[in-house]
Amino acid sequence: MSEDHLTPSANPPIDVTSWQQAVNPRDRSRAGIEARSKAPLESHAIWQVREGRREAISLLEEQSAIRVPELIPLRYKRMSVSPFTFYRGTVLIMTNDLASTPVTGIPVQCVGDAHIGNFGIFRSPSARLVFDINDFDETAIGPWEWDLKRLAVSVEICGRANKLKTKDRRAAVLQCVRTYRERMKWFSEMDYLDAWYEHLDVEETLDRFETSGSKRSPVLREAAMKALLKDNDAAAAKLCRYEGGKLRFKSNPPELVPINELTDYADPEALQARLDTLLESYRHSLYDDRRMVFDHLRYQDSARKVVGVGSVGQRAWTSVWIARDIDDPMMLQMKEATYSVLEHYCGASQYATHGERVVQGQKLIQSTADVLLGWSSFMAEDGRKRDYYVRQLWNGKGSIDIDNLNASGLSDLSRMCAWSLAHAHARTGDSIAIANYMGGTDEFDQAIASFAVSYAEQNDEDYAVFKKLIKSGDLPCAK
Repeated sequence: MSEDHLTPSANPPIDVTSWQQAVNPRDRSRAGIEARSKAPLESHAIWQVREGRREAISLLEEQSAIRVPELIPLRYKRMSVSPFTFYRGTVLIMTNDLASTPVTGIPVQCVGDAHIGNFGIFRSPSARLVFDINDFDETAIGPWEWDLKRLAVSVEICGRANKLKTKDRRAAVLQCVRTYRERMKWFSEMDYLDAWYEHLDVEETLDRFETSGSKRSPVLREAAMKALLKDNDAAAAKLCRYEGGKLRFKSNPPELVPINELTDYADPEALQARLDTLLESYRHSLYDDRRMVFDHLRYQDSARKVVGVGSVGQRAWTSVWIARDIDDPMMLQMKEATYSVLEHYCGASQYATHGERVVQGQKLIQSTADVLLGWSSFMAEDGRKRDYYVRQLWNGKGSIDIDNLNASGLSDLSRMCAWSLAHAHARTGDSIAIANYMGGTDEFDQAIASFAVSYAEQNDEDYAVFKKLIKSGDLPCAK
């Protein structure tokens, strides 16, 4: 029987529980420096590329086995577009690989899948646009450097996809890691609450991070402008129609299918009843003030929605509600949560459900979380309990068009992502130890940049195997 990589191991190979944060800054600094004996700075540069790795694809198939079967061909289609889209769906593969590398032993609340496409713009509870991490499906306790390596490799792969020169890709990765290192040092010297409250306001951020001169990339400002337009009104206008006195979802299978059109569910009314149960349970996960907001909403309709690239096949629902009237809509997304890829390697989450793990992890590492963020569970038609987390579907969300980044744009974006990642780790980990582990020179930066190149080549090798298996018919792929 093959090993199960999706559930917590009885004996996790990575120890994230024995680290004890020292009481005073001097001892915390010393502990960070001493961690170099476990993982010397130069050890992070090493990754030996393994060609023709069929076992990497078997990890993908292991994930696919617990997802909606009819959506797997669509998942593989989206992953097959390029090495970068493939990378977006291979967090389990990379986590499995990282478990074989030296680790510092300093834990944080990891993002778990901190690639460059999982950062973006959204509206904060104060209605300001902010830039931050925006995907938390895999969040759990783990080694801080795994998140940073995932980000650095994604910068390298993104640069390759945009046909940037080798020196420009290297420069972007180095800028990314240096920003993480310098911001971690900065956060470690701040009062803890001051560091906790820091965030990247979009307008201030663009002025601070954008490269000056004629080669400035317009991509980041364009994303900010689009985010201003991505609100509940826009979501309802795009996804819904007015029928019979209510807002109803349009049909656009397989991406969006109203619940009354789902042929794989024998009883649509029973499905609606289960969704009602899910939403009532979600209501009780909200704080009293947030629950009052939810209680002002009136339910209209629900649909199954396909989201993302790596997430395709996970069960996701969207529902439309109204507050004052149909001109005041609210869109919620209910997305299935399963085990984090980190749990097999670092130990089981402390939370009772996977949905709560995602929500509480997000609140820990994101500076301004959605006011309607909550979790729920319900018994599915197959008799299995499934966990979900719930959030607004569109809330000023703006994704960066990473397919059209020039060298300066990639550098700007990578620094913003690194700032956000350092902030997340400083909120939840020992910032003094991490900062002193990395040190004040670029030795660590250079090591991670070298790793990024080697692992990007590994990703290319795995992508080639993946494409070959699709071509041979061994993996299903939608047309």
